[in-house]
Order: sequence, then C-alpha cells, then structure tokens
Amino acid sequence: MKESMELTVQLNASVKEIYNAWLDSEKHSKMTGAVAKCSNELGGKFDIWEGYITGENMDLIENEEILQSWRTTEFDSADEDSVLHLYFTENDKGTLLTLNHSNIPSGQTQYIAGWEENYFVPMREFFNR
Repeated sequence: MKESMELTVQLNASVKEIYNAWLDSEKHSKMTGAVAKCSNELGGKFDIWEGYITGENMDLIENEEILQSWRTTEFDSADEDSVLHLYFTENDKGTLLTLNHSNIPSGQTQYIAGWEENYFVPMREFFNR
C-alpha cells in the first residue's frame, strides 16, 4: 500500500513570495540551504539536494497551487513517482502552506521528518526573518 501524508506550516510571507521561491532555483536554494535547479514552467523539470529529489511540474496555478511529480534516490526503479501537491492560503499571519505528498512507496514514512527538517525548519527561518 502506498504512503501519503498531509502537513502544514505557517510562514511569515505572502503567497506570492512562497510560490515564487518554490519554483525559482536561486530562491529555493536559499530557503532550503541546498542546491536546487527549478523551473516555473508547466512540464519543467527540477533537481534538488544534488539529485536526491527529481521531478517535474504537473500543474501550476499561480499563487494558489503547485502540483509536481517527485521521486528520491531511495525509490526503487520500479516505483512510480510520488505526487506533491502544495496549497497556499493567505491569512493574517502570512501564509499557511499545506503540503500533500502521496503515492509514496510503501514503508517510506521517513519523509514526514524529512519535510520538517529539510524544508519547514529552514523555510521558517528564511521567511520569518
């Protein structure tokens, strides 16, 4: 059975700032502290954490949602890509980012801690300056 998770993080930034940073190589690198090659185009490919994560943009609704295929080097060659869906909700504290990660290979629940440690912690520092 495939794994899935939904996580949220409150960030002190506008939806536009976060949306653009996710899809921009330089800004994504700065907000995570890892080298990222990103694309803001539909079908555009990305490579993050020196090839540990790869995928492509499946759907982009500017300043609202990002839908991407994701896979890590921990996936077996027979595994399908996982699906990452990001939703952005502006509120009086900035933006609530909701991350839905689905179609993860069975047993790979380590991504819950990975999202927190490698994305949410550095993103809070980057945007909550």
